[in-house]
Amino acid sequence: MTQNVVILGAGVVGVAIAYELSLRPEFHVTLLDTQPPAQGSTGAALGVLMGIISRKTKGRAWQLRRRSMIRFPELLQELEQAGCPVPHNPDGILKLFDAETDVSKLENLQQKRHDGGWQLELWDQGNINETCPQITENICAGAVYSPEDFQVQPVPFVQALLEVAQQKGIETAFEIESPKLNFDGGNCVSVTAGDRLFSCDWLIISAGLGSLEITKPLLADFQMKPVLGQAFHGKIPNYQAPDFQPVVSYNDVHVVPLGDGEFWVGATVEFPDDEGNLAADQDLAQKVWEAAIAFYPALENAEILRHWSGQRPRPEGQGAPVIQPLQGYQNILLATGHYRNGVLLAPATALKICDWLLAPETIPR
Repeated sequence: MTQNVVILGAGVVGVAIAYELSLRPEFHVTLLDTQPPAQGSTGAALGVLMGIISRKTKGRAWQLRRRSMIRFPELLQELEQAGCPVPHNPDGILKLFDAETDVSKLENLQQKRHDGGWQLELWDQGNINETCPQITENICAGAVYSPEDFQVQPVPFVQALLEVAQQKGIETAFEIESPKLNFDGGNCVSVTAGDRLFSCDWLIISAGLGSLEITKPLLADFQMKPVLGQAFHGKIPNYQAPDFQPVVSYNDVHVVPLGDGEFWVGATVEFPDDEGNLAADQDLAQKVWEAAIAFYPALENAEILRHWSGQRPRPEGQGAPVIQPLQGYQNILLATGHYRNGVLLAPATALKICDWLLAPETIPR
């Protein structure tokens, strides 16, 4: 019998869940949001997928990254075959490091990845200068190169997932009033949005910071805080691009080549003050831009086309992301609070939710 699944939140996580469930005839999916898709933190993300190059090597943090990095190439191929190709940078990620870095730890990481069937390379200054002349010579002590990590443009990725999921029959309603949940005991049996009523066998809450408004009446001790990030979109006139243009990261500043001399640069990490106020720090943003120029000097000639910011959902009192049942309720699952890894972990999160709905007895209680 077909089960009705209602998903609240049409960012990258919610849409990824809708897509995976749309592949299964067991489910009828409804995706709801109070704003258009891919707004909020998804619309501000850089889409840098640091999965294999991450220093996470065990536990849930690594398992989620691993599962996403297996699924991502499959997703991009599926979307392209469906006529919805997603712009992405396939040249990998190059992460520069300083002389103070403990190289033995990087060598251990390299070995662990190789043991798991993944590629990871350690480069010295000679490798960097020869392979990436666009990087300032001798700016760092070395680099880690991950050819299997990459960057995907988040908004087109969400749009492609959504288009194909809609082709497969999911129902959507965006820019709706705040949804009202209707209960029978510990089960959410339907969701009211405006004058529409959606039957619900399963409710998935994946609304990022908006999840707090939904869960507050249900679970008072679930908390998330916004962490602001600022980024830039620049274009270098008459840029002679090298053939090899990986994403380059140094001291948590990312330079993302987009093609045609265009780049994204970011991002800041800004926390609320003691009163909960959070405003973009222009000086901090300027330091990020200047730091990017220091190791990617061609950016000095770039015209800044756009400077933007967005808020990431960071859980309080538990690790990110929050993928778990909502305590006290039988059919409500949380898939939110991905902090800085929403795009990276969206495929793994979607697969985990799909696993649980196919085998509810495996849901941890």
